[in-house]
Amino acid sequence: MADSGGALDAFRAEARDWLEANYPRSLRDDPKAGERAQQGGFKPTGDHLLWKQRMAEKGWGCPTWPKAYGAGGLSPAEARVLQQEMDRIGAYNPMVGMGLSMFGPTLLEYGTEAQKQRHIPPIVRGELRWCQGYSEPGAGSDLASLQTKCEDVGDHWKVNGQKIWTSGAQWADWCFCLVRTDTSRKHEGISFVLINMHQPGVEVRPIRLIAGSSPFCETFFTDARVEKDDMVGPLNGGWTIGKRLLQHERSGQGGSRMAGAGAVTLQALAKTYVGEDAQGRIADPDLRTRIARHQIDQRAHLLTVARAAAEAKGNSNPSATTSVMKNSSTWVGQERAELLVEIMGHQGLGWEGEGFEREELDAVRGWLSGKAWTIFGGSQEVQSNIVSKRILGLPDTTQTG
Repeated sequence: MADSGGALDAFRAEARDWLEANYPRSLRDDPKAGERAQQGGFKPTGDHLLWKQRMAEKGWGCPTWPKAYGAGGLSPAEARVLQQEMDRIGAYNPMVGMGLSMFGPTLLEYGTEAQKQRHIPPIVRGELRWCQGYSEPGAGSDLASLQTKCEDVGDHWKVNGQKIWTSGAQWADWCFCLVRTDTSRKHEGISFVLINMHQPGVEVRPIRLIAGSSPFCETFFTDARVEKDDMVGPLNGGWTIGKRLLQHERSGQGGSRMAGAGAVTLQALAKTYVGEDAQGRIADPDLRTRIARHQIDQRAHLLTVARAAAEAKGNSNPSATTSVMKNSSTWVGQERAELLVEIMGHQGLGWEGEGFEREELDAVRGWLSGKAWTIFGGSQEVQSNIVSKRILGLPDTTQTG
């Protein structure tokens, strides 16, 4: 049954009162508190930790997950109200990472009850970090070519191989991983396993990127141990689960993370760096037009995301439309980064040293790191193929006669 207006109004009042009482004032007065808290390797202390503990107790870090696992148990409509109230005061969700956005929803759909009871509550409380073991040096866009081998050695599985671009592996406690359990079949020879990262058979090497950070890693497995009950789904049935998880990943990437990040500040920044005309507009008319066009694109993207959520009618499982949203979000986000660097002029080309503000240095590094968004999580070309075949129903031109 859909939420009634009266019930939603009552929940809004409840959420507003709770947030007013529990979101620490120091975080509310710091507009970048949430941005820092979502950076890789962040360890909350002080009011950051207090906020995390309060949200864990309430279960609102995972608002729509079942209460049976310590989560919020809210309806999609209530979750939207909660997010609106959090946005109103600038509150951020302290439960971040792949456990929340990718692995948790997948496990809720495909895991056994024992696996859910073991792994979901720590995600709800933000106690453990997860990373993704998918891509390999020879298996990127053609993921089904992966070769990391998983062998049955009696009382457990033994994993050997290499993964690459494993985001946050240097901080992760667990890895959800696609492995090959049958070498005679391609898609049907892949399984989905969970690997404890704190064991001798796991080596992680961070990869330093052009932007100066190391969010990605090479990960090596040498006789790494996987318990028998840490295989999700059936033996050789991992491809279906792995595809569903990618839809959850693209669903997150297609939201406001790239497309909505501070786009409304471009006009104010342009007036600061470029100047204003006599009417108080951005002095450069061409730049003014392009910023307006970008803001229209950004707004259209966010409205489309909202429409897709409304049309889902409470169904939280993602579909092929996540590929549309992923590409759209990436394009809008990269366009914003290009405009930001252009607006700052030579001040947007700094790398380090005196003469540059922190925001200016962050802009150029963000512009460079944002280039990866058209590749990871499935390249733009892969998403376009998914859209053409699964949404538009176009023929598969890759087939050979």
